[in-house]
Amino acid sequence: MAEQRIDVKKTYKMYIGGDFPRSESGRTYKAVDSDGNLLANACQGSRKDFRDAVKIARGAFGGWSSRSAYNRGQILYRIAEMMEDRRAQFMQELGPIGFKTSEAEADINTAIDRLIYYAGWTDKYQQVFGSINPVASSHFNFSMLEPTGVVAAFAPEKSPLLGLVSLIAPIIAGGNTCVILASEEFPLPSISFAEVLNSSDVPGGVVNILTGYREEIAEHFSTHMDVNAMCYTDELPKEMKKMIDENASLNVKRVIKRPVRDWYSEEAQTPYFVTDFQETKTTWHPVGY
Repeated sequence: MAEQRIDVKKTYKMYIGGDFPRSESGRTYKAVDSDGNLLANACQGSRKDFRDAVKIARGAFGGWSSRSAYNRGQILYRIAEMMEDRRAQFMQELGPIGFKTSEAEADINTAIDRLIYYAGWTDKYQQVFGSINPVASSHFNFSMLEPTGVVAAFAPEKSPLLGLVSLIAPIIAGGNTCVILASEEFPLPSISFAEVLNSSDVPGGVVNILTGYREEIAEHFSTHMDVNAMCYTDELPKEMKKMIDENASLNVKRVIKRPVRDWYSEEAQTPYFVTDFQETKTTWHPVGY
């Protein structure tokens, strides 16, 4: 009688600079289903991985931020199109981690719709939130929004697909680049989403997705001097929040705390999530010149 075959479990790699590297440390950890059974292996990202991702995100920022708002909208819409083609793959990954069939379908549908929502805002938020300011001199005075730069974010633990997409979309819609740590407990949908990004029109380095342990990487997120802003959605331990706030002050990082209770609700999408990662630039111009 033939011996029972042992399945070869996939190792899900990280997504950095448009490539899928393993962790430089060579470490992995087990990704399990809702019953604790092994699904696959995920890379355990390190400080070096994060530093590499930030460097690449910074290099991609100039090209991405200088693209027209209309073109960024086209690219977000293209991501949504590619997600439509990957429905079966996402269904296979959401089911084992506790999503019922109807819940998985709703998660995928809402993630696609969210990308389209922010695609529509890319060429509109400037008109809505910019302004022409009255001044007591013969000058025009304009306030315009400009992207912050490199944003580091923690994806929500219990919403590994929709929550991840809901964080990434407004960040890149506004011309920023990002480094995001996927759900520690359920990392697989995030890397499948990275495969969607890789096959779409998003330039390499605009979105970088790491997997690993939040407690290990959080300090590096908050102390890196080339990170301009941070964002997290889950209620973090008090000590971690204090550490992030203190470290962020070293280079005046903007820290966005976004405790979304329901990722399907209206509170989970708003153009203000785009402006959270924008800086206001005011310019003066003499009248008549």
